[in-house]
Amino acid sequence: MKIIDVKIEYVSVPLKRAFKTALRTVYSVEDVIVKVITDCGNVGYGEAPPTAVITGDTTGAIVSAINDVIKKTIIGLKIENFEELIIKLNKCMVNNTSAKAAVDIALYDLYGQLYNSPLYKLLGGYRKEITTDITISVNDPLEMAEDSLDAIRLGYKTLKIKVGKDAALDMKRLQKVREVIGPDIKLRIDANQGWSPKEAVKILRKMEDLGLDIELVEQPVRAHDFEGLKFVSDNVYIPVMADESVFSPMDALKIMQMRAADIINIKLMKTGGIYNALKICSMAEIYGVECMIGCMLEAKVSVTAAVHLACAKSVITKIDLDGPVLCSEDPIIGGAIFKESIITLGDGTGLGITGIALK
Repeated sequence: MKIIDVKIEYVSVPLKRAFKTALRTVYSVEDVIVKVITDCGNVGYGEAPPTAVITGDTTGAIVSAINDVIKKTIIGLKIENFEELIIKLNKCMVNNTSAKAAVDIALYDLYGQLYNSPLYKLLGGYRKEITTDITISVNDPLEMAEDSLDAIRLGYKTLKIKVGKDAALDMKRLQKVREVIGPDIKLRIDANQGWSPKEAVKILRKMEDLGLDIELVEQPVRAHDFEGLKFVSDNVYIPVMADESVFSPMDALKIMQMRAADIINIKLMKTGGIYNALKICSMAEIYGVECMIGCMLEAKVSVTAAVHLACAKSVITKIDLDGPVLCSEDPIIGGAIFKESIITLGDGTGLGITGIALK
């Protein structure tokens, strides 16, 4: 199975409602779709969102990286020689993790097709079904409380609350949400780098004192501030998760060695795809650190790849793959099956994606 072409397409999907964090507000998913085509007629699908505020990657940068560098690197290579292929992909240029991830995902899709197996079975086959949380965007406390109740009515048992814009208002938001949802729903909070280390400790300790029962806090400080992340981890009881701090396996290793965070959030767009994400999983198993699998605002191609990874590995204990359910429509044919919080994989080979209904 030899690679003969790489093609670029685009997908645009409006969100059901605006997605607001401490870093940005988004109204639609605007992603790059990659199709890696082989001489056998097999097509591998990949996807990358332009999330410049997090990865530094714009649509133009993703497309240029694929067309100008990656395409030339992989054409003519065989899927059978997978290790050689994936190493060349990773070494062909620095950074550009979203572009690499899109192609990496497509190559793993073809890898599964080559061996006539769903990808998750080749990667470990731990389970076939997972349960995701859902994100509640940053708004005024009453609106966030109502959004939380709406999610619970749809069957969600874990909510991820976006905070980090205004410390005093964040507290009111969490208090109101906890008040209306009761004690049995899990609350995760995501600060998206919104606090200083000392501010984070002060806020999180207050949350502890108020009995808000926060399951974990995601990326409370700036991405590069590993020492600040460790300061927070060492001074609060709420488990701390590293997200934007973790792009490469080396980032993950440093954080684990420093004990700077309790949990690692793996996102394929930051790691450059499944290949490096698997390395992080192996490190986490060695260090006894749990992982979450997360996503950007992505359509179902790349999120399906994340689902396969999550279903393959037991070290991934927490799931944040709500991107597709936040979309108002689904143009992806096949792939993971999303029934609100419950995500299931079928028996299709590779990612199980058979096409994309582009407008």
